[in-house]
Amino acid sequence: MPGKVKAYELQSKSKNDLSKQLLELKNELLTLRVQKIVGGSAAKLTRINTVRKSIARVLTVMNHKARQSLRDLYKKKKYVPLDLRAKKTRAIRRRLSPHEASLKTLKQRKKEIHFPIRKYAVKAA
Repeated sequence: MPGKVKAYELQSKSKNDLSKQLLELKNELLTLRVQKIVGGSAAKLTRINTVRKSIARVLTVMNHKARQSLRDLYKKKKYVPLDLRAKKTRAIRRRLSPHEASLKTLKQRKKEIHFPIRKYAVKAA
């Protein structure tokens, strides 16, 4: 694998291609670590860092795609798994929804029906 793996290039690849590339990168890392112990050249040793970062990129893209497909699956459902919900803060999550906050009690509704706000006609001066 020459050079660094670009994340935008990985986005277009399928799940199978990504898993194959991940396997290749892990094998390459294995051989580089063996060469490090044996006493390989400095150029090969610096490549270890690049390969590790490339593995991380591939895993990140795979995880991102999996989560996105789950989001699409649960888009129209009533309940969504906790890890796919918006994080926000604990207080915001427990706050009344706009619909719940707008609801009125029976007593409030009766009071508004029987005692409406009085309208006054003001004479123009």
